Amino acid sequence: MSRLKLSGVSKRYGDFFAVDCIDLELQSGEFVSLLGPSGCGKTTTLRMIAGFVDPTAGIIEMDGQVLSSPAGSLPPDRRQMSMIFQSYAIWPNMTVQQNVAFGLELRRMPNAEVKRRVGEMLEVVHMNHLADRYPAELSGGQQQRVALARAIVIRPSVLLLDEPLSNLDATLREEMRFEIRRLHDEFRVTTVYVTHDQAEAMVTSDRIAVMNHGRIEQIDHPRALYNKPTTRFVAGFIGRTNFIEGTSNGHEISFDGFALPRSAFERDVPSEGKVMFSVRPHSMGLSDLPSTARDGCTSIGVIVVERAFLGEHWDYIVKPRNGALTLKVTTSPMDDFPIGAAVWLEFEPRQMASIV
Repeated sequence: MSRLKLSGVSKRYGDFFAVDCIDLELQSGEFVSLLGPSGCGKTTTLRMIAGFVDPTAGIIEMDGQVLSSPAGSLPPDRRQMSMIFQSYAIWPNMTVQQNVAFGLELRRMPNAEVKRRVGEMLEVVHMNHLADRYPAELSGGQQQRVALARAIVIRPSVLLLDEPLSNLDATLREEMRFEIRRLHDEFRVTTVYVTHDQAEAMVTSDRIAVMNHGRIEQIDHPRALYNKPTTRFVAGFIGRTNFIEGTSNGHEISFDGFALPRSAFERDVPSEGKVMFSVRPHSMGLSDLPSTARDGCTSIGVIVVERAFLGEHWDYIVKPRNGALTLKVTTSPMDDFPIGAAVWLEFEPRQMASIV
């Protein structure tokens, strides 16, 4: 049985569907991120799971018990869930230790048990040496650790996080991504994480649900989602990519400036008509000489149009010698080709994902 299940869940405001008939299941201990741009419905979905918003249609269940439906909803305080907001929402007049103990004290746990669990939790989040400090005396990353400790210490059935790192600077965000994943691996709390940052979702998640206009466009493991997107929106939202349109005649696929045999592609592509592919810049390379024949590798003569050195890599814009198509290519910092150079573009057709 799934720990958390959403079946045909929608939320409508007048004629506008903030969430439009989504289905989602989380197994016990799974970490799933809702990823998408502002206004795609991810936070509304999280708030419906938490019980702050009632669905217009559909059912939300936990361990087989109905939590929400158009007929009625269980109040948030009876859902055995913890939620962490963008603002952390920790009590400014309480110390770190008092903040973490708050939920346990509400549940009228014995003082000895509260003290033991708070002490263990603070040690896990590396905050035991700051137990007597107040939030105003903490950095943003430390406040976020307090919020995580307070949410996890009560041992919720489901943990909900609503863009919890958006108020941190870039360095702290990167650090806290790994911290959140570490805590999840230690406690295995079923988690729903809302973010618009694809790097956060990739680092923290077991699976990612990419949302657009209130719907889930694709849900998959991070690596599969990145390498095998099924729609143009997902391919463009998860990392950088090139969109290449071709025409299939049954035997080969013709692009602007080159053609490839249809059998070279890993996934079946239409036998006739237009077809669109996504190919990542780093999955291609540039060379002075065409590649030697090896499994599935293709070389195409191109001209360097633009380039930018970014320290860890080069970004090139190239186009086929006999076409106007432009492609973005990411290479090693050692691959130094001047603008106007005639070089060879190397890639494997099986790394090109067919999309709709």
